[in-house]
Amino acid sequence: MTIEEAQELVDNWINTTGIRYFNELTNTAILMEEVGEVARIMSRRFGEQSFKESDKKIDLGDEMADVLFVLICLANQTGINLTDALEKNLEKKSIRDADRHRNNEKLK
Repeated sequence: MTIEEAQELVDNWINTTGIRYFNELTNTAILMEEVGEVARIMSRRFGEQSFKESDKKIDLGDEMADVLFVLICLANQTGINLTDALEKNLEKKSIRDADRHRNNEKLK
């Protein structure tokens, strides 16, 4: 699935099953909540925090998909084509960071 197809799929789901988009501010708050859930799993799985019994069965991929879903909702609501935005962002990073990481002693 392409990013554009994902944006269309989410838009179709929202307008049928979801009835309508939550407003942008609500979706921004939901995005932060979902990112927090990913952070909680990451800190337990790869960091130093121990798992709570209720966190042991949480699917990290599913939580990341929740983040992506809400991000796509926000992109759709604000008229952003995520394919174009990602391509422009990678171009910017390629120019700005052409030698930065290569010359970073911490990465060797």
